[in-house]
Amino acid sequence: MVSQRCKKLVSQELENLGFKDLKVEFGVVDLPEVLSLEKRLLLAESLHRSGLELMENKKDILVERIKNLIIEMIHHSDDLPKTNYSDYISDKMNQDYTYLSNIFSEKKGITILQFTILNKIEKVKELLLYNELNLSEISYKLHYSSIGHLSNQFKKVTGMSPTDYKRMKVNRNTNL
Repeated sequence: MVSQRCKKLVSQELENLGFKDLKVEFGVVDLPEVLSLEKRLLLAESLHRSGLELMENKKDILVERIKNLIIEMIHHSDDLPKTNYSDYISDKMNQDYTYLSNIFSEKKGITILQFTILNKIEKVKELLLYNELNLSEISYKLHYSSIGHLSNQFKKVTGMSPTDYKRMKVNRNTNL
């Protein structure tokens, strides 16, 4: 799982700088003290080599936490929350959803809902290619109200139906 690897990398880099037993969650670390400029530069350089980024702007950090929460929820959880996504995100972030939504839209240029839909469609693509679940099971697993709703959303995002997408991938693989 990518998020576990990132947590481990960040924890390891912080330990190398002398910080022990810090909790790393959703890419955010609360440091017990302010980093000196030298330590901050060392940490930023080390994280950059690992493909990560040190962020200090509170709005950027909030947006990353929202993105990580949605990605974790859709791609790395066996069971999506039974509650409304906005309530789930608000509860997990412990902040008002309207506030979170406004900051997310301002920084990313899309709404939280649009970001969630894009990630759900990516998950649908992945599940279609694994060929372990049929469309009805995928619809149920990802909490779509119906196969038709999933299919319509899929077509809006990708320009093709789930069946056409799956057929295209199968044809591409057999031609290789």
